[in-house]
Amino acid sequence: MKSVEMRDVIVKLLILLVLIVAFGTVSWAGQWTVLGPDGGDVRSLAYDPHNPNRVLLGTSTGVIFESENAGHDWVRFAHLGAADDYVLDHIAFDPQNSKTIFVSAWSVQDQSAGDIFRTRNGGKDWEAIPGMRGKSVRAMAIAASDSKILVAGALDGVYRSKDGGNHWERISPANDSSIKNVESIAINPQDPGVVYAGTWHLAWKTSDGGVSWQHINKGMIDDSDVFSIIVSSASPSEVFASACSGIYKSINAGDLFQKIQGIPFSARRTRVLKQDPSNPAIVYAGTTEGLWKSSDEGKSWKRVGNPEIVVNDVLIDPRNSQRILLATDRGGVLASDDGAATFSASNHGYTHRYVNAILADAKDPNSLYVGVVNDREFGGVFYSHDGGQNWEQRSAGLEGRDVFSLKQSSNGSLIAGTNRGVFALARGGAAWHPINNIVIENASVRAIKLKNGKSKSRVSTTGVRSVLGARVNDVELGAHRWFAATSAGLFSSKDQGKIWTGGPIANQQDFVSVQSQGELVVAATRSTVLVSHNEGVTWQPVVLASYPTNIRSVTVTPDTQIFVASREGAFRSADSGKSWSHVLAGLPDKDITSVAYDGFHKRFLAASGASGVVFESADGSTWRRGPDSGFPLRHITVAHGRYVAATPFDGVIAQPQSESQSAAALNSGASN
Repeated sequence: MKSVEMRDVIVKLLILLVLIVAFGTVSWAGQWTVLGPDGGDVRSLAYDPHNPNRVLLGTSTGVIFESENAGHDWVRFAHLGAADDYVLDHIAFDPQNSKTIFVSAWSVQDQSAGDIFRTRNGGKDWEAIPGMRGKSVRAMAIAASDSKILVAGALDGVYRSKDGGNHWERISPANDSSIKNVESIAINPQDPGVVYAGTWHLAWKTSDGGVSWQHINKGMIDDSDVFSIIVSSASPSEVFASACSGIYKSINAGDLFQKIQGIPFSARRTRVLKQDPSNPAIVYAGTTEGLWKSSDEGKSWKRVGNPEIVVNDVLIDPRNSQRILLATDRGGVLASDDGAATFSASNHGYTHRYVNAILADAKDPNSLYVGVVNDREFGGVFYSHDGGQNWEQRSAGLEGRDVFSLKQSSNGSLIAGTNRGVFALARGGAAWHPINNIVIENASVRAIKLKNGKSKSRVSTTGVRSVLGARVNDVELGAHRWFAATSAGLFSSKDQGKIWTGGPIANQQDFVSVQSQGELVVAATRSTVLVSHNEGVTWQPVVLASYPTNIRSVTVTPDTQIFVASREGAFRSADSGKSWSHVLAGLPDKDITSVAYDGFHKRFLAASGASGVVFESADGSTWRRGPDSGFPLRHITVAHGRYVAATPFDGVIAQPQSESQSAAALNSGASN
């Protein structure tokens, strides 16, 4: 079997991988303010042994967050790696000198690659340790009895350092067909020569620092991925191991395991095991179906907290074991102060959201709405009525759907395009409701005989009703018609979404974007642009370039200019789609994620994932560099005289009020 990350994380990270490939390497600046919404995925947690109030948090995009008050508040601390593709699954403080910290990483972009990073000054400076460069490190541990000894598990075997990470040696046999794909590591707290390694196919042990290895599989179901191993601090002969087939315990240092009863088979994917440092009888199991707790060394278990939570890591405060932090998928950090009896979100300052849509309220400049992807019941739509300072989830009725598009109708209602249909939220309403009724009209012709003996043809139509359940990538609310770009075709509505008609057009089905201006409508798939000059009655395909393009979005301006944002740059038509040019005057020639029209300032805005810069133009032909956000950008809007942007990893960001290049300033006609 594959590892749990390969199975449970890969779907969620596919979007991230696409963005990494599209964006390339972006600089880490971070001078813009991250507004939220708080929450998202958390991969790992670790506390400073000399100051447990200080907690570090690892993400799946190479970012570390820090809390100085035991996880109540978070700030961005460091970014590891050149891009945004590192999953940080293990953070370890040197127990003798907490200014030395190690972080293991593996790459989403190239899952056979990774690093171990080290800081010796508390996080001010980081280095990728040369001896482990390029290795996909999935597990790491520091020996409790000698902090100079580190052991790392990588896809190609087990490695050890005896000098605090300066030098490394492989201690598993080179090119071994079994001791590879290492997912978990544990070191005997009393004897650093005893190392346990869990792989994607059962577990192994060395009692002599890697000279020889023993396959410790007795009692385990064959072909079990071993996700986590812990050795009891009170009695090192007690070893716990979690696998896809359940949780196992050995009382003889791994010679024989017995499967622990009490955790249902459906919760078999136990990602992490943690022992209470002040009470070894208490063991926690973080699973794909919530957190489980044993108070009798694993003899009996009970689930504590929400069964829908996916737990990636567990942190127990060594001073007060009632204080527990959970690293979760989608829910961010969950905290308990009563020994896991109850949990609440503890994400203030921590934002790790994929925002795919951002909307400023047409009537209230203080109100912002965002649509997020991949967060299920913790995602959907969020809104802020104070310019992004505070956010509330407004997703009742969406049932965990991803939101790809957000628009506002003339009466103030919100319309959302989701991964399963179109939904509407009335202004001031409490819940979204579906507007997915489709009517497909079928015409039939029959001959009618007249009294004079002649005949004529009569056309009759019948409507077949169905429900739009496809992915809706974009929604456009025109004055006379609404349009929905979906994976099942392009649909339109003449009655504000009550009834939709449409489907594939010109042999094209998977539409990603649509915009209109009067009778001019432009729709796009990933590779094709279609233009209509009669509100969608007839369509003509257009050719942007002589080479293939990967289209992300289309924009139609009030003067009927058309812009196409694509991986190959921006394309522009100044004559409603008759002719096209590749926009190069001041714009990058690749990785344009969006082009927008700022109606208040009557200008054009563009974003490129390759630089994080906001590009500005007065005429759409020549462009100049605006402020650098320091983040890859999805969409740009203007609120309160400053730029507000949607990002793929960091939620909503805003331009600092003090930045000299404000959103209200534009030197018309200036180029790069």
